[in-house]
Amino acid sequence: MNGNPMKSWLDANGGRTYRNYIDGAWTESAGGLTYPVYEAARPSRRIGDFPDSNGEDVNRAVLSAHRAFASWRNTPAPVRAGILNRFADLLESDREELAYRISAEQGKALAESLGEVRRAANEARFSAGEAFRVEGYRMPSEDGQIGVSVIRYPIGVVAAIAPWNFPVVTPVRKIAPALAYGCTVVFKPASATPWSAVRLMELLAEAGLPGGVVNMILGAGGKVGDPLVSHPLVSGISFTGSTALGLRINGIAASRLAKTQLELGGKNAAIVLDDGNLAYAAEQIVQAAFACSGQRCTAISRVIALKDIAARLTDYIMERMREIRVGPAWKDGVTMGPLIDRRHFESVMRYIERGKREGAVLACGGDRLAVESEDGDEAGYYVAPTLFTGVTGQMTIAREEIFGPVLSVLEVDDWQEAVDTANGTDYGLAASVFTNRPDVALAMTELLECGMVHLNHGTASQAHVPFGGVKNRVSVHTRSVIRIRIFSRI
Repeated sequence: MNGNPMKSWLDANGGRTYRNYIDGAWTESAGGLTYPVYEAARPSRRIGDFPDSNGEDVNRAVLSAHRAFASWRNTPAPVRAGILNRFADLLESDREELAYRISAEQGKALAESLGEVRRAANEARFSAGEAFRVEGYRMPSEDGQIGVSVIRYPIGVVAAIAPWNFPVVTPVRKIAPALAYGCTVVFKPASATPWSAVRLMELLAEAGLPGGVVNMILGAGGKVGDPLVSHPLVSGISFTGSTALGLRINGIAASRLAKTQLELGGKNAAIVLDDGNLAYAAEQIVQAAFACSGQRCTAISRVIALKDIAARLTDYIMERMREIRVGPAWKDGVTMGPLIDRRHFESVMRYIERGKREGAVLACGGDRLAVESEDGDEAGYYVAPTLFTGVTGQMTIAREEIFGPVLSVLEVDDWQEAVDTANGTDYGLAASVFTNRPDVALAMTELLECGMVHLNHGTASQAHVPFGGVKNRVSVHTRSVIRIRIFSRI
């Protein structure tokens, strides 16, 4: 047995076979097929074998959720809230095991995984409170003999399709609100990160959730996702993932008038307009750029700075980048893990090579790190924190989402040009603005084409704050888009 607690736990618990969760029971896939999942930091180590499900499995899960909806929709709010609060308690008491699973299958540093579980518990508790806030209202009528009331009701079965970068908090963000409002759920986690999802189902059952209220189907998106979003009994779809797939899901849902909530990506900018505290700005930028190895939709991937401060800001950014410690999650002091797998590693490296070909200056990083393997295991796909300077708005690395530890610095003459540069992509999720001028800060929150504007702070989210974007490639909400101002002081 290995002396490291996380590695010892992984060695003792890896290699098992898992099933789908339908109608409160663990069930084999109708086709009897499975697929293996491997650790991100040790790609030769098998985490386990998981169901390679098909349309028959999806139909069984949806029918189970549909049957459960008849009673769950009438379950009193205090009961629904109580289950979600118990679920939050269990997330916290089980945080170590969940963090081990997250770090094993996704690769992020253990401290980040522990933080993700904590955020998931916060999300569950906030949703528990929302169960008490399903409010209707009475309106005056044109006819004194007729009363008018507005009543809110659950829509039915919700398909919750989650990504691989946050395999615990994102599913909870989808499942917990649906449960709070009286909906039932068919949950499809990313095929790359099913291990954490299995534990979430176990904890929901332990919290007292009745069978059938949440069902989980594992497998590839083409075999599971398509029949799920097109199923006539699915009334709502919450999806986080690629732009192309999100647009296709929205088209399928629109063809049968199902509601959608789509969060599809970002190319977020940090706009630095003052030199009052460049060290602080650099610290916030680096944290937001390289958390989760840059594999998150709210990661800062562009720094837009005035020309007279860009060089000094870049020096501060590089100082902070040199403090990043890359390695496997269980190693002391590690702050950034590997990319999730070889396929994604190759995609990130193609962007780095394209940046160099298009004339950007590679200031640091840009290569695979030879992190020493342990116990003879194959090493994961580690990319050095990478910084490009001399980047223009027309370059690919300034326009497309890389989803990796790659940061670009663009220089502008004034804040108006900064706005134009920031808005010069198809994405509009989040931005950070660093300035000491209240008038400029206010103007930026109005002019930036994104859903969330953070003032003097890196990109972050909170359970009770709306999360969403604008434009055609970030977040598509069929009912509303909310702009947020998040303030903090330097």
